[in-house]
This record gives sequence, structure tokens and C-alpha cells, in this order.
Amino acid sequence: MAEVIALVDYGAGNLHSVHNALKAAGAEVTVTADPYVVRAADRIVLPGVGAFRACADGLRAVPGMVEAMAERVHVGGAPFLGICVGMQLLADRGLEHGGTAGLGWVPGEVRRIEPSDPAIKVPHMGWNDVAMLPHAKDHAVIEGGEAYFLHSYHFAADNPHHVAAMTDHGEGLVAAVARDNILGVQFHPEKSQAYGLATLERFLAWYP
Repeated sequence: MAEVIALVDYGAGNLHSVHNALKAAGAEVTVTADPYVVRAADRIVLPGVGAFRACADGLRAVPGMVEAMAERVHVGGAPFLGICVGMQLLADRGLEHGGTAGLGWVPGEVRRIEPSDPAIKVPHMGWNDVAMLPHAKDHAVIEGGEAYFLHSYHFAADNPHHVAAMTDHGEGLVAAVARDNILGVQFHPEKSQAYGLATLERFLAWYP
């Protein structure tokens, strides 16, 4: 029987593209705002585009969803993937618009990209390298390559061992975080063509 992947619908994600990319990677995908479906899922994917506060508020506005995700991931051990703002929500807080609490699953905060070189434009938009860090070289999902990014804020992790990969945009920016069965990518695998599809395929085959 095929695994069921819950793609969380909280009004703040590029659901159609992520759904299609997961299906292309071989997943049986259920787009859902039902916490009972999330509690029963084999894997959970949390997308996200836009502002940290709007996404955090949207997620918390779905009754029981944060609790269901926490139970399935922390207690049930289900592999979890956060994409773009879905990754940023793993942090303790986001500093956009004065500060908003995140999920607190990967300690750190989400700060505005502020390059020292004025020629470096914000947002960080377009194709850029994903460079594995030495301590994460054997991670089952993240590999080096080139991916599509679109963000104005970046994840500043408290623990460097939670950072699996970096990219460069006038300064080093976190491209992926990993902690136990929790994975987050700042880039958009659904827009990253062959590299993104391969990333999703590895996530679907990942048993942390």
C-alpha cells in the first residue's frame, strides 16, 4: 500500500505546484486542512509563500493543525518537509513586522537579508547553488546542486549542526536545515526542475 503524504493546506502555500511535483516524484498526495488526516499520514509537507507572520497566523488558524503536526512528527516520527516559508516556520520566531512566534522545532530566528554590498538585490530570487556542509554530507535527502530561490528573509539557526546546506547571496544564507526526522529547504523544489524532483524523490524514500 502506497504511503500517504499530507500536504498541509493553510491558505499560505503554492499548493498546486507542490502537489504536482510530489505526484511527479511518485507520491500519493492528500491536500488537507484536516488535523485527523495529518495525524494518520506517513509523511507531512508544509509549503509556504509570502510573509512569515501571515503564514504563522494562517497555520494557527486551522483548528488543531499545529498540535496534529507536532504529535505526528515528534511522537509518531513521521518524516517532515518544510518548503520556503514552511521551513522558516520551524524557527522559534520570525522578525518580520516586529516578531512572530514560529513552531520552535529548529532553534533560531528568521531575519531580513541585509547584504553589505548594495549591488546585491533583495529578494534573493532565481537560480543559485546549494552547497552541502561537511557534517551533513551523508544526509539522505539533501545533495549539492542548483535550485530556485525566492525570499527576502533567511533562517539563522542557533545550532550550526542543524544547517545542512548553504547558498550565497552576498553572504552565506541557509539553504536547508535538518534535525532528526525534520527537514526544511529554503529553495523551491517544485520550481527547481530535475534537482528539485530528485530532492522530493529522496524525501519520499527517507526513513530517518
